[in-house]
Amino acid sequence: MTIQLKSNADIEKLRAAGQVVREVLNRLGELVAPGVTTEELDAEAKRLCRSHGAKCLFKGVPGPKGPFPGNICSSINDEVVHGIPSATRVIREGDIVSVDFGVRLAGWCGDAAETYCCGEVAPSWAHLVAVTRQSLDLAVSMARPGMKWSQVAGALQEYVEGEGLSVVREFVGHGIGREMHEDPKVPNYAGPGIGRMDFELQEGMVLAVEPMVNLGSEAVRVMPDGWTVCTQDGEPSAHFEHMLALTSDGVDVLTQ
Repeated sequence: MTIQLKSNADIEKLRAAGQVVREVLNRLGELVAPGVTTEELDAEAKRLCRSHGAKCLFKGVPGPKGPFPGNICSSINDEVVHGIPSATRVIREGDIVSVDFGVRLAGWCGDAAETYCCGEVAPSWAHLVAVTRQSLDLAVSMARPGMKWSQVAGALQEYVEGEGLSVVREFVGHGIGREMHEDPKVPNYAGPGIGRMDFELQEGMVLAVEPMVNLGSEAVRVMPDGWTVCTQDGEPSAHFEHMLALTSDGVDVLTQ
């Protein structure tokens, strides 16, 4: 793998892109309510993105059945990631809604994700969301230059599985910079499966860390649209993501 370390100036440009993403995600969280469609969330994300002079990063990304049609990925309940926004996809009381969003601003990328609870959700679902959020916070608190990523990923996996939940294996985080997906791949699990994906954390790395956690089995499947990924057992999934810049003494969260 070829990991591109970022200068302080580069990191500030990535932070600017990340802050646009954060503003959009905060706004979409305010809009999540019964009766709102994911197409409405998509339109608001596009509007806010353009107001900052940025470009939505996901729309047009090539896929097996054509380019991704949305500005956001909007995944509800058992949808893990890459859900396509639609006028017919209506959010209901008790749903959990995961939104992944990215921008390109002045040539640099920003990418983050959040899972929102719509009204009162089942206690087990609320627990899923809280544990997934906390697993990302754990990565932020642990990561330091000189560590192997597998040390962090192993702690994330141990925490999630200790809470009776499972870590998705098929989709992992990534480096980010001038391109949305750069080396290295950033898994949320350790053990034999991590293989060549392991790497040593270095000052100047910028990583998009994005745990995806399922209430039931870790197994997932891709739907006929070629994009939407669902849990195989129909149980819900949650997803959080931050852009993390490695500093001399820890982590700077660029999408805070």
